[in-house]
Amino acid sequence: MRILFMGTPDFALFSLRALVQAGEEIVGVVTQPDKPKGRGYELLPPPVKSYALEAGLAVYQPASLRTEEFYELLCSLAPDMIVVAAYGKILPANVLEYPKYGCINVHGSLLPEYRGAAPMQRAIMDGKAQTGITTMWMDTGLDTGDMLLREVVEIDAHDNFETVHDKLGEAGARALLRTVEAARLGTLTRTKQDDSLATYAAKIEKSDCLIDFSLPCEQVHNRIRGLSPIPLAFTYTPDGKMLKVIASTYVDQNTAGAVPGEVLSTSDGVITVACSTGAVQLLTVLPEGKKRMRAADFINGRKIAKGDLLGAGKN
Repeated sequence: MRILFMGTPDFALFSLRALVQAGEEIVGVVTQPDKPKGRGYELLPPPVKSYALEAGLAVYQPASLRTEEFYELLCSLAPDMIVVAAYGKILPANVLEYPKYGCINVHGSLLPEYRGAAPMQRAIMDGKAQTGITTMWMDTGLDTGDMLLREVVEIDAHDNFETVHDKLGEAGARALLRTVEAARLGTLTRTKQDDSLATYAAKIEKSDCLIDFSLPCEQVHNRIRGLSPIPLAFTYTPDGKMLKVIASTYVDQNTAGAVPGEVLSTSDGVITVACSTGAVQLLTVLPEGKKRMRAADFINGRKIAKGDLLGAGKN
């Protein structure tokens, strides 16, 4: 089966690598253009491009999939199937309709739950104990196509975005290989999504990252871990400096009389902060203009003390 792969970030690497290692015929890899990063704005290739070139695969980085030029390329490659994993662009109808075995998407949720751009982060932030992978026959809607195969993945109490991302990447690779084999054998079954059960996982915005200590402690902790190690949840210290939080835990202690955001304790090397109910404990932080550090080091630097109010002085 001639497969054209479309993907861009690390999540897509799991699926592309699995296809290559399984000996599938990859006729080309389509990925996003190189983007400037860092202080020097150096153009850096996306992870999928770097791996594809190492594997000797042809790489294409079109600015748009809606041009006649790209459609001519598609016809010249003549894929039987297009596999899409976190590519980052909407596929137009003429691309979706081209391959005999369809455009197959590897999506990081148990559809129809968490359609959209940030299903992994939103599942953790919502305190879900389970998520998963769905391979889907793509249509013109946003993650609305028929479901093919699914694999459930557990979210442990202290998983963060990074660990769930890697679990789902591995599950996605397994599900994709089973989907490709079923398509080859003619045993692939398409199941319509129940739109009444659909939820939407919107792209993470800066406003999502601001910690709201007026929420219960478990919800605050879930937000922190759902955004770690990138882009990171943040608050502000009393002097108006941004303080990003990399790792936390929470305790159901009595915080009666405390204001949400009030530092209750800096003992034992952790920063304990009152929430509407219970308290969240900050374990690892990234102060503005500094490197990541243990909360104990931030405390020892006299940058925070009992009684301080986090969130004050927000820009």
